[in-house]
Amino acid sequence: MAEEQTNIAGSLCMGPHTLNISTKLFETNRKRLVDALQKVKENSTVVLQGGSEVSFYDTDTSYIFKQESYFNWCFGVTEADAYGVIDIITGQSYLFFPRLPADYAVWMGPLKTLEDFKNKYKVDHVHYIEELPAVLQKLNRGHLLTLTGRNSDSGLTSKEATFDGIEKFKVDNKTLFPIIANLRVYKSELEIEVIKYVVEVSSAAHRHVMRLAKAGLYEYQCESEFLNYCYKNGGCRHSAYTCICGSGINSAVLHYGHAGCPNNYQLKEGMLCLFDMGGSYYGYAADITVTFPVNGKFTAQQKLIYEAVLKSNEAVFKAGKPGTSWADMHLLSNRVLLEELKNGGLLQGSVDEMMHEDLAAIFQPHGLGHFLGLDVHDVGGYLDGCPERSSRPGLKSLRTSRTLEKNMVLTIEPGCYFIDPLLDKALADPNKSKFLVPSVLNTFRGFGGVRIEDDILVTENGIINLTKVPRTVQEIEDWIAGKDDERKYA
Repeated sequence: MAEEQTNIAGSLCMGPHTLNISTKLFETNRKRLVDALQKVKENSTVVLQGGSEVSFYDTDTSYIFKQESYFNWCFGVTEADAYGVIDIITGQSYLFFPRLPADYAVWMGPLKTLEDFKNKYKVDHVHYIEELPAVLQKLNRGHLLTLTGRNSDSGLTSKEATFDGIEKFKVDNKTLFPIIANLRVYKSELEIEVIKYVVEVSSAAHRHVMRLAKAGLYEYQCESEFLNYCYKNGGCRHSAYTCICGSGINSAVLHYGHAGCPNNYQLKEGMLCLFDMGGSYYGYAADITVTFPVNGKFTAQQKLIYEAVLKSNEAVFKAGKPGTSWADMHLLSNRVLLEELKNGGLLQGSVDEMMHEDLAAIFQPHGLGHFLGLDVHDVGGYLDGCPERSSRPGLKSLRTSRTLEKNMVLTIEPGCYFIDPLLDKALADPNKSKFLVPSVLNTFRGFGGVRIEDDILVTENGIINLTKVPRTVQEIEDWIAGKDDERKYA
């Protein structure tokens, strides 16, 4: 099998040209979880259920399988329908796989033995799923810790393990979720290595598309080039989310690319492209947005808005460090944006008063950024004991209000968009309209929007930018014109 030709025991990769991920990454995560749980629930066993293949409605065709993220964080298993157990007293790990019928090999390839799985994932014990209750009974711990909790981004509940015979055990489904979700906020050195890799691959794919994009192409053709580059060159079979390839007015549609707007407009001369795309490597995500002109040259109007957003982005890089509030960083970026729009003649009056009126949310209704990891909007944003979500415009869409700490990975993605319903509502509001200059603002109707999104790592001393794409107006124009080569972004 191809996988066996590219992977060595205790590692995962998609070939010699891709990153080799040591299973020590998952061993380290399990150790972190054991250490945390020993302080609160030592006489217990964690039971996690992996993801299952999902069919297309009533057909025999399935979506390409993607592992459940908490299970992936603990075990790195790429197969569907598995279970995992971690004994909190001893720290030993167990995997349980379905016993497949012999004819599986005819259609799906050779059957792996239990020893094969043990060598691949480097866990202590491997069994078939029907042995799960007996193994748990033999361990004889006080409680089974199962996972259930609300994802603050999606509003959905995590997948709780269930199996035949679970009713015979004492189940605690409260303790595990807040602990493991919080652990996922802080990346280990091995996780950071994988994130750096997928961000580098995605950065290179963006650079490739920036040079390729020309008037006459369709947005989806640019999307296709990005996905192909990440898969072909980086082994990223999945994208981290549905690609957003908005051109012209579509660049103001924050989640463009959905089924109703499938990146299907034609690029035209003079337009801006806002391309928000990221690869996924063994579950770890990148999330990068570039904004650039189709013809490689910014107009004066485009340059004004682009540089306003860039200054907003740069202000966060300069101020962000451990101990700073992410909500404060959002407000800082908003203030810089408003100042620049005022300097450009779109706004008038006191920026302090604009901030009091949350005027920035007219131009940037989304939050500054979010955690990044095994999910593109990674978990841990609003856990018990963390700052609560604000109800203020703009801030209410911020996916976390936590204080920055070392080894957090986030995105910084300020933007400026000209969205008619928001502009019309503001112009009709006397508290907001007094700051707007309609004669100038209306010239931006149909402009679309600008977003600059970088993936960043918080260190002891500040913020490191992991993204490697041209950012200034001059860099973008030089890159598209072919004046710079890849070495500048290596």
